[in-house]
Amino acid sequence: MMSSSEKTREVGEGSSSRSSSGGAITIAPPDHHHHHQPSPLPPPQLSRYESQKRRDWNTFGQYLKNQRPPVPLSNCNYNHVLDFLRYLDQFGKTKVHLHGCLFFGQPDPPGPCTCPLRQAWGSLDALIGRLRAAYEENGGLPESNPFASGAIRVYLREIRDSQAKARGIPYKKKKKKKKMNMQIKTSKTAAVAVAVAGAATFQLQSS
Repeated sequence: MMSSSEKTREVGEGSSSRSSSGGAITIAPPDHHHHHQPSPLPPPQLSRYESQKRRDWNTFGQYLKNQRPPVPLSNCNYNHVLDFLRYLDQFGKTKVHLHGCLFFGQPDPPGPCTCPLRQAWGSLDALIGRLRAAYEENGGLPESNPFASGAIRVYLREIRDSQAKARGIPYKKKKKKKKMNMQIKTSKTAAVAVAVAGAATFQLQSS
């Protein structure tokens, strides 16, 4: 008569032999650590404007941190914004001629000069618009928004006017062009009317 230990050994040997011959199937216990979770949906793709706004906001925040001493965003005012705009001039790509330069006031100078490169007025204006929106989106109050300060608007207007004089850029070019197109249309209409009248006169004379 077999002892209980011999029966257990025989069952174990039988199980192992059947498993090796393919008769038995061993089911592993569920592994909770490797349970496949559904992959999260990717975040929505930001538009070009939103991406640029985020980069500008991060750049301005880093600028404040680099000040000595660092400036908390809550203490930021329009003077910090003006300093930031002047700081960006070193990365500008727009040639702004100085008084005394031979090319001062020329939109298309015929040769190079040593006048500095600056940030174009249009670029600064768009930048301030993005930062003004980002400030309020990140919890800032509209009434304390330093990017909406009147001093910033005055600065941008001065930059626009000075660059217009230095580079000879008429910022009212679009209005003039529109007026010119209207004059051309009027001239064409008048020419058509004259041609029609001439044709009618010719037909009367022929009859």
